[in-house]
Order: sequence, then C-alpha cells, then structure tokens
Amino acid sequence: MKKSYMRRWAICICAFVLTVSTVTAQKKKVLPEAATPYFTLPTEAPSAPTEDGFLQRWMLLEPISAPVRTNTVFTDSYLREKFYNDYLPTVMLRLPKDGSTQQVGKETLRWHALDSKLFNVKLFRFATSFEKQKYGVVFWAVTAIDSPEEMTDVRLAIGSNGASIWWLNGGKEAVMLSGDRRMVRDDVVSPKLTLKKGRNYLVGAVINGPGMSDFCVRFLDAQGNPIRNIKLNVK
Repeated sequence: MKKSYMRRWAICICAFVLTVSTVTAQKKKVLPEAATPYFTLPTEAPSAPTEDGFLQRWMLLEPISAPVRTNTVFTDSYLREKFYNDYLPTVMLRLPKDGSTQQVGKETLRWHALDSKLFNVKLFRFATSFEKQKYGVVFWAVTAIDSPEEMTDVRLAIGSNGASIWWLNGGKEAVMLSGDRRMVRDDVVSPKLTLKKGRNYLVGAVINGPGMSDFCVRFLDAQGNPIRNIKLNVK
C-alpha cells in the first residue's frame, strides 16, 4: 500500500513539474525569426556600450502611424509640433515595462525590450519583423543609463534616419536632427550635458516617411572619447 501511494505521489509531482515547465515555456518571449539577425532579447545582467561607446539596449515602441510622403517636411517646428503635442509619451523619467501597451490615438502599441546586435538600431527591421507599418512612422526609444559617478561636459552624439529629437533626464531637449537625412555616426552632437551619478533616462523619437529607419547613439567625454563605463538597463 505504501509503495503504491508513493508511486502515485511521484507521478503527481512529475505531472505538476511538467505543467509548470510548460506554462513557463509558453510565457517565455521568443523573437520573430526575421528579427534575429538584428536583435536579441536582453539578459538579466546590465548591458555595457560597445568598444566605440554605442548604446545597444533599448525599449522600443511599435511604430506610430505618421502619414508623410516626403522627409523634406521635417523642419524644427514640424518635429516639435509632432513629438511634443501629438506623440510624447509619459516616459521621460521612468521605463515602460516590456510587453506593456501604449495607447496613441486609436492605435494600441506594444513596448519591446531588445538588444541590437549592431552598433546601430535597425528600426525598419524592427517594424517588419513584428509585421508593423514601416513607412510613414514614428518610433520611440527609451533606455536607462546607470553611471558610477557624475560626469560633466559630456555630449550626446546621434545619427538617425530620418529626423529625430532626444531628451536626457526629463523634458529638456538635448539634441535635434531635422531635415531629410541618412544615418551617419556622430552626425549631430549635443551641447554639454551632465550624466548624474546613478540612474539617467534617455528618450528618443525618430520619424521617417519613405525609406529605411535606424539610429545610433553614444556619449562622448570632454575630450571627445567614447564613454564606456556606464551600464544600460530596461528594468
């Protein structure tokens, strides 16, 4: 009787473990195959910049529809009207959660935590991999930067395709890239900024009509060297 009871108990335990494992596997996020050449899922450990200082860990929002037929309309005033009045999400001093949704007009869009495999972030490939609109769109990108000390006189160096605006630690604009442009590393460099000791938040918005979309970001010190002793988080 005792042996029979123990066998039944062992079977129940095995079934329970199998069920928990199956549920866990079902909940585990898997990237679309089309995204794997360009992105990977973040690990639990913070991410360091590349050797050249580029930031690869981001929270990306699925693209917002912004019907434009030409990138020549991306003047300073146009970008500020679009980003500040129409699209600016409340993420300036916090991180959205991976998988959470953002309501923009009639669109319900999802945030994705991703590490770029390249020095630049391929927004076009992000959109196509998740079967989202790829032309005439606005992308939002957010990351948390943990600095071991206060760093003054640093500059934010950006390249983007097409136009973009970037904010550091709140609503104060750090740098804008207007007009019809292709992504070039360090295309525009900000005025002098300060990275606080501890957590900093970097938010960017990229708008593009026809063509590819991507961006690259890094911080430069007072001597123009890439800053590498920082950590990136999306939690």
